[in-house]
Amino acid sequence: MSDPNLSLTEHLKDLRDCIIRSFIIVMFGFLASWAYSETLFDIIRKPIQPFVNGLVFTGVMDKFIAHMKVSLLSGIIITCPLWLYQVWRFVKPGLYQKEKKAIIAFLAVGTFLFLAGVAFVYFIVFPFAFEFLMSFAGNTDSPMITIDEYLSFFISTTLMFGVVFELPLALTLLGMLGIVNAQFLRSSRRYALVVIAIVSAVITPPDVLSMVCIMVPLQLLYELSIFSVAFFGKRANTSSTEVSV
Repeated sequence: MSDPNLSLTEHLKDLRDCIIRSFIIVMFGFLASWAYSETLFDIIRKPIQPFVNGLVFTGVMDKFIAHMKVSLLSGIIITCPLWLYQVWRFVKPGLYQKEKKAIIAFLAVGTFLFLAGVAFVYFIVFPFAFEFLMSFAGNTDSPMITIDEYLSFFISTTLMFGVVFELPLALTLLGMLGIVNAQFLRSSRRYALVVIAIVSAVITPPDVLSMVCIMVPLQLLYELSIFSVAFFGKRANTSSTEVSV
């Protein structure tokens, strides 16, 4: 455990130990996930299955590497509480009690929002997006999607939506730092709505229902951000005023 009174060399040693322990934890998760890699890959493949006759691979190692990637990703996710605890052990001694509570709260909310983003893209965005994209094949062309291409698309898109769903948390932090305020977000609402509408129109089939299914949650995220910035930004300003007095 890192101590704020330790020397730089001792801090670096603690950091090294933290990284090594976290790496070992993730490797255990990877090995445990490897036994279920085909099942995990079936879950990842499910959104596109109705639109293709199976994925293809063009290299001898492609399927093996895909299983490696899926197992590693799963290992990182399922061991997340353990390696995050190692990081927490390292930074905890250098924090004040108020900072500890704030970090725990931000981690809890951030994890929930990220998982909400992953669920949103998996159950709502992918079905609409694949239906729209595969419709360009028409009656004459047949899609041949490689495992590597699909896996890269799946992971990058899932991570992107997970990060997008962190918007309320990110804006709340900026509000607490005094960089943005609720009034600015309210005045920018129309521009946010236009951007959300464009994104929703691009990734969905050309029908109103599909577009609305994407737009509504994203707009709700923006409205939640306004409320959160107004509430926590005001509390932060009140606290700073009390301290200065």
